[in-house]
Amino acid sequence: MALPFSARIYTIPPLPPDHPPQPAPNPGLRICFRVQIVSNSSLKWFSLTSPPSIDGVLLRTSSPLPLAPQTLRLLHDLRIPYILLTNGGGKTESARVAELKKLLGAEIDEGMFVQSHTPFASYIDHVSPFADLDSQGSGGKERKKLKDSTILVLGGDGDNCRKVAESYGFNSVITPADILLSHPPTWPLANPHLHKSHARPLPLPIYTPSTSSTPEPPDPKKHLRIHSVFVFADPRDWALDTQILIDVLRSENGILGTTATPSPSSSTKPTAQKQIPLHFSNPDILYAATHHLPRMGQGAFLASFLGAWNAVTSTISPNNTPQTLEYTTIGKPSQSTFEFAERRLRQHRKKIGGREGELRKVYMIGDNPHSDIQGGNTYRSPFSPKTKWETILVRSGVYTDSPSPSPADNPDSHTHSDDLQGDQKPTTIKDGVWDAITWALVREGLLATPTPTNKPRKSSGIPPIEGVWAGMEWPPPSPSRLQLIEAELKDQERSQDDPAVPGGEVGGGG
Repeated sequence: MALPFSARIYTIPPLPPDHPPQPAPNPGLRICFRVQIVSNSSLKWFSLTSPPSIDGVLLRTSSPLPLAPQTLRLLHDLRIPYILLTNGGGKTESARVAELKKLLGAEIDEGMFVQSHTPFASYIDHVSPFADLDSQGSGGKERKKLKDSTILVLGGDGDNCRKVAESYGFNSVITPADILLSHPPTWPLANPHLHKSHARPLPLPIYTPSTSSTPEPPDPKKHLRIHSVFVFADPRDWALDTQILIDVLRSENGILGTTATPSPSSSTKPTAQKQIPLHFSNPDILYAATHHLPRMGQGAFLASFLGAWNAVTSTISPNNTPQTLEYTTIGKPSQSTFEFAERRLRQHRKKIGGREGELRKVYMIGDNPHSDIQGGNTYRSPFSPKTKWETILVRSGVYTDSPSPSPADNPDSHTHSDDLQGDQKPTTIKDGVWDAITWALVREGLLATPTPTNKPRKSSGIPPIEGVWAGMEWPPPSPSRLQLIEAELKDQERSQDDPAVPGGEVGGGG
């Protein structure tokens, strides 16, 4: 017969020695996960999130954090839709997913994984800021899009981010290394040999004014024009990238090697031109790494660049006024990134067979109050006003509620959870991702209270669920074996209903 519920028994592994101190569970402890398998409408949906490279929640650099693989396996087995949302990046989604599958043994695909720069893939159809200039003389019919325009990409190892941008559909991508190797005087203090292995020739030369009495004017058909700048990941050479970025943003209509002439009405604004669009993908100032203190991320580079930009533009300004810098930042905690993530979560729910309808509850799990928690608390779903986001802060990464060696060493370290106020105050705080997920499952009624028992009994505190239990060890066996177990249990159930058929007690095995 068709059963409305099925329950399974898992053996929880003992906690690793480096797991945060807490009462260790009995290695033989049996926990009953109560799962509805017929009506997906009652299942809740989860979003796992973390800082760069999934560090602080699932991984510490390239090593899984305690119980991280088991947590993902649990969600997979219970058919709870989830995605991985990170402010990290620098590699293609396919390459990063392959790494995560190997490290965590997780059944994930690219649709379940969102890096900080993943939304940039949708920018290929944006119109170039110089489309109107480029279409002059062609009747104004041609409006060039970014996918066919030259863009500058910053950040990441070598030219990995260039390859990511190309995988998104951008056809003309250059990097600071290309500019340096083509024109070494761009940054005299740089060592071009360090960038030689990943540099490519520029599509057009950089404009250099001649010393003749009739110098050739800059021409976008003859000289390099940059239409937009994207910071895909943490820059490696801050000095080189800062110098080139200032040159590009101060150029005349994006032609590198030129300088925009201030307008007569204002010495701080270029004449009749738009500033080249500048996009950052990660506002995180700090992230968790193997070092015992958090390290500076892309947000710190942005702060550094803003300081350099204000100093340079005020120095060259007649009235010592810095030029206004316009830029956009995606990544957590921005509304646009969370909207992108929810769209992916909805798509994944549909892919695994979830019913159409409201997405009622999403749990955001992260280790950074400034990005993960603030983002989840301030996000407002444009898909449905009934969608509610809850936040769970974990102590396994940037955040810790124990005092750091010095408050200045770790601004995200709080001496007590009461220090978290406003948008940075989570629904709850847990030691790690396993604790966070199981807490949420219990809260939503999908996980029965853990009860030590050799097999489920009515006296164990676990509600009886149609009398059908499938016993298995951790990790769960393959689906083919599950089908055999469930078929055997159904036969046993039928034998109980029919006294003429010999049979035994149905119970959770060891």
